[in-house]
Amino acid sequence: MNNKNLPQERREELFGILKTRFEKNMNRHQGIEWDKVQAKLEANAEKLWSLNEMEETEGEPDVVGYDAHTDEYIFFDCSAESPKGRRSLCYDREALEARKEYKPADSAIDMATDMGIELLTEDQYRVLQSLGKFDTKTSSWLLTPPDMRKLGGAIFGDFRFGRVFVYHNGVQSYYSARGFRGALRV
Repeated sequence: MNNKNLPQERREELFGILKTRFEKNMNRHQGIEWDKVQAKLEANAEKLWSLNEMEETEGEPDVVGYDAHTDEYIFFDCSAESPKGRRSLCYDREALEARKEYKPADSAIDMATDMGIELLTEDQYRVLQSLGKFDTKTSSWLLTPPDMRKLGGAIFGDFRFGRVFVYHNGVQSYYSARGFRGALRV
């Protein structure tokens, strides 16, 4: 979709979904007011379009912070498990092209770029996990340091046995229970 403006009806529906989620999960964004978040979104149609993409792929985006230095609200995918519409993906385009057989439909990096979001970093993933228990049955690719990626590896995280685990896999691998979580700054 080249047009990153949502129809008015969908904008209103999305604002309703986001506001309801925001109000149900105040522990994720204490001290942040919804009206200010909505005003920022109304002024930035492309970011609202990206949030819609997060919602459409079942990421359940929610505000998890505010960066006073940049005057931006930070959204993460807060679905209990890795978003259903973003699973069975290898890590990046190079990994996808290197697969000889059984190629997945896309890569996590490419899909995130197309959506206008970024994969969570390891630090961001740990922040998310401090807000609840996520990925207890799935796992999520995380933005991988370039030196590790050059060696053919990528990192992913999950929550098992009462703790957060971050470990590695080859970039070409993909699993039906592994997707990716995104971050968006507005």
